[in-house]
Amino acid sequence: MARWGHLRAGLVVGLAAYLFPLTPVRAEPAYVPLVRDYVERRVRPIVETPLVLNAIAEQNAEFGNVSEMDMRVLDEAYRSEIGKPHLHMVKLLLDKSVSHYLKSKQDASQGAIVEFFVTDNHGLNVGQSTITADYWQGDEEKYLKTFAKGSREIFIDRAERNESTQMLETQASFVVLDDKDRPIGVATVTIAIDAL
Repeated sequence: MARWGHLRAGLVVGLAAYLFPLTPVRAEPAYVPLVRDYVERRVRPIVETPLVLNAIAEQNAEFGNVSEMDMRVLDEAYRSEIGKPHLHMVKLLLDKSVSHYLKSKQDASQGAIVEFFVTDNHGLNVGQSTITADYWQGDEEKYLKTFAKGSREIFIDRAERNESTQMLETQASFVVLDDKDRPIGVATVTIAIDAL
């Protein structure tokens, strides 16, 4: 009789473990659905325009066989200009029509968009609304968790308080697709959560 009791207890525990696994359930932070919705409704349509798609496609053709070493050299050249009076490479990027377009959309966002940029398939900036910290995004999570993984999901990074504005901000990134549904680059937007 005791044997059946042990067997029954084992079955109950096994069934409970199967039905209710002990893996922790991670609830996403409250800002994530808000940001995801904003990106889908407001940001994605901005990116899915001929101006942006053509700019990315042109840079993909231009940098088709660029090596990682070349990308690192370009990134270092870009970063070395930041904070100096002569911004040759940075100015060339900011003067592109796609950058003006992204800047106009940032300005029209009523403070929700803090930074907006798109990259090519290597993670090199194609257009940007403001001066970014670096030129090559290919070694960062915004690229690694989207384009490098072949993901169609929006990657929403951890929210942080901006020291200068005291606004709570996060970055959202997603793969940009061409008109044939092929991945061609990444769009990243820094969003002021408090402005949503």
